[in-house]
Amino acid sequence: MKTPVLETDSGIAQPELVANPDAPVLAIRNLKVHFGSRTVVHGVDVAVRPGEVVALVGESGSGKSLTARAALGLLPAGAAATGSVRLVDTEVVGASEAELHALRGIRAAMVFQEPQTALNPVQKVGTQLIQALRAHHARTAQGALSKQSARTRAVELLRMVEIPEPERRLDWYPHQLSGGQKQRVVIALALSGEPDLLIADEPTTALDVTVQSEILDLLRTLRRSHNTAVLFITHNLGVVAEIADRVVVLRSGRVVEERSVHDLFTNPHAAYTHELLASVPRLPEPAESAPNGAAGAAFDVASESAQGAAEAVLRISDLSVVYRGRGSGKDFQALRGISLTLAPGEVVGLVGESGSGKSTLGRAALGLVPAEAGSVELTGIALGGLGERDLRALRKHVALVHQDVTASLDPRRSIEDAIGEPLRVHRAASGALLREKVGALLESVRLPRDYASRRPGELSGGQRQRVALARALALSPRLLVADEPTSALDVSVQAQVLDLFADLRAEYGFACLFISHDLAVVHQVADRVVVLRSGEIVETGAVAAVFRNPEHEYTRALLNAVPVPDPELARRGR
Repeated sequence: MKTPVLETDSGIAQPELVANPDAPVLAIRNLKVHFGSRTVVHGVDVAVRPGEVVALVGESGSGKSLTARAALGLLPAGAAATGSVRLVDTEVVGASEAELHALRGIRAAMVFQEPQTALNPVQKVGTQLIQALRAHHARTAQGALSKQSARTRAVELLRMVEIPEPERRLDWYPHQLSGGQKQRVVIALALSGEPDLLIADEPTTALDVTVQSEILDLLRTLRRSHNTAVLFITHNLGVVAEIADRVVVLRSGRVVEERSVHDLFTNPHAAYTHELLASVPRLPEPAESAPNGAAGAAFDVASESAQGAAEAVLRISDLSVVYRGRGSGKDFQALRGISLTLAPGEVVGLVGESGSGKSTLGRAALGLVPAEAGSVELTGIALGGLGERDLRALRKHVALVHQDVTASLDPRRSIEDAIGEPLRVHRAASGALLREKVGALLESVRLPRDYASRRPGELSGGQRQRVALARALALSPRLLVADEPTSALDVSVQAQVLDLFADLRAEYGFACLFISHDLAVVHQVADRVVVLRSGEIVETGAVAAVFRNPEHEYTRALLNAVPVPDPELARRGR
């Protein structure tokens, strides 16, 4: 806790600190959030004490983010809050904008899900940190902070969040940093005002497992060293088991259960909590049998070499991909010497850290990225040298499910337009036949036919992902490339989409390259796994065998970094 400050130079009153060091830093009581006459958060109670990590969990639309944003008075336009939200000893509900401005960054700060959008792309990292430090300093009546002093403190913050060579990185732009480093910078910005409370809104969702593990370690260190309270919002129950002390489960804007993390995982009371825990995909123990996805599939991994030579849907041989630098920029070799075959009906999981080449390999398989060397064959036809007409005809047999499904759907067009687009482009259907095919595709992904007239903004994240699958399957492709198709979904919706994927695979018989940083999901859906590192394959084999007995040190490191949905196992270091 910081020294009490009663008044700033601007005359804005600052909250005095409570005398009881165990009193909650954040106390939310009977919080309700309304959009006009519609109530979306119903009487939520949450308390976070110094040095404590409280996790808010629940499906999309459960009220997690609205509850957290209410703590800083950052509700979206049109929303109003009632009840009580006390930050240290200041009431946030009903506070003026000047009072809220005095709290933000000083008493509480927010770490957002997507660091790329939280950082200014045209300002150096150091500039952003120095501006934040000087602004916070001015608001706490400590006088002006010189640029040099602020720069020194900025270096200390980067060192605190374990950015290598902080003096040098201070002069870098955000695009020069990796995803994990950008998230560390966002955390450093949040810490610049020495807040009592950190609100972390899905801070690891977009990160691969090794970087996610590093960010969780960093938050644990900050909690211990600074006694910082943390309100942690996530749909990843493995992460909850790793970091949280207490868990508040929300559903439809109501608290359904609040317990210690150990009690919640070992003896949940609410049926909804049972459902969430049952939806979490898990990696196998060493003695476990084959994964559910492979065990239930019609594909026989052992026969792949025999049938693959004759009828491979996809054959990649010694493939290299180079991204050319602009101007005096250096070239970047994204893939090096990749060889891979994919048999009809087979699902191969591509795993590895960000930058390992997973997405590039998926796009190269579709002919969207040119090969520097080597070859790519689809259904026995080499892509290299094909003319635009031949390539377009070949693409009738392939499809891509994007990672960001929201960005891949035009918000101005109806669902019928989105799903029917491949049918129109390839002149496979029009008029009444097209409408009938769209209706049948909607039913195949377990959506009502009348959803055809809706817009993407009217659907939930899981429903939009179903629409993306329907569009991808419109022409009955032989090859599907699914690029992180479930990474943005909460666990229960993810489980539904994975079950749907298994059913569609059985119905349509497509082969699939399934790209994911979630190894437990790959274990559930894939027959084989390919482990990529720095554009090279370091290990491949049947998914059950590789995950139970990995041979390469890098594969072992990836598996060890996966959050375990078991608090006891997590605390023993697995």
